[in-house]
Amino acid sequence: MIIFLYGQDSFRSRLKLKEFKDKFIREVDPDGSGLISIDGQTTNLAKISDAANSSSLFCRKRMIVVEDILKNKSKVVQDEIADFLKKQKKEQENILIFWDEHSGAKLGKNRLFNFLNKAGENKFVQSYAPLSTPALATWVKTEVVNRGGKIAPQAVTELCAASGNDLWFLNNEINKLVAYRSSEEISEEDIREMVRGRVDENIFALTDAIGAKNKALTMELIYRELEAGAAETYLLFMILRQFKILLQVKVGLEEGLEGRDLAQHLKLHPFVVQKSSAQVRNFSVEILKRIISKLVEIDSGIKTGKDDLLTALNLLFVKI
Repeated sequence: MIIFLYGQDSFRSRLKLKEFKDKFIREVDPDGSGLISIDGQTTNLAKISDAANSSSLFCRKRMIVVEDILKNKSKVVQDEIADFLKKQKKEQENILIFWDEHSGAKLGKNRLFNFLNKAGENKFVQSYAPLSTPALATWVKTEVVNRGGKIAPQAVTELCAASGNDLWFLNNEINKLVAYRSSEEISEEDIREMVRGRVDENIFALTDAIGAKNKALTMELIYRELEAGAAETYLLFMILRQFKILLQVKVGLEEGLEGRDLAQHLKLHPFVVQKSSAQVRNFSVEILKRIISKLVEIDSGIKTGKDDLLTALNLLFVKI
């Protein structure tokens, strides 16, 4: 069986992937020896073929999870894998799961994507686009209730505005808010005090300083966040998230969209679009792409121990 999970909403697709893994371990392979993970960005046909066609001495089938195959820079490898998968027998017992954060846009001629994205033929396909504003509000209300909390309608709107449609961020904030309020209702003031005031305004202020090329203020704001207890990885995540939003807004504005039309097109809250629209005047599309690329490199460097956050950001802002 082949399973394909993809889309920009990596939070929900990750939950689905975990659901498949948990079920496999619970019903097929309690010790997890038959669960194999492959980095799709660096893999080749031989690795996937060997994993898919081999059997385990300890369980009747394997589950092979291939992540980010659509980020593999070799078109030859992608085409070879597509051809290999087409030849797989329908009675193949091993389970192949392809998980990817790609939206699927501009992949109309990609043979591997087109094959994976076609349901049927012993394939399960599910795409995860960012939630619309109404769907996001419903998701927030449901999650709060599921975690034993209560939330006012105005607070839902405020929390959605602060998130930028980021379910990873929302998941953490909902946990904190429910724990803080216990059996009491989460209010709009709670969101402003604990979420928007602490995150949005600080990140917007930081982005403004970067756009104004005020390096001293930029680093001072970063120091303040770290001194207030923000984890380096979380702070970098929030900065990267904001610049990705800025790039989306910049491109949308250049395409002639604005206001609520732009918010609806990007599936972002109007508040976020309004604030970001003012900020993008200080950046070109090329500069935004350069900053995002560098922030991704810094994130990788920090996780592998090669980079120090303050030093890396210092060097980045000098070059902007």
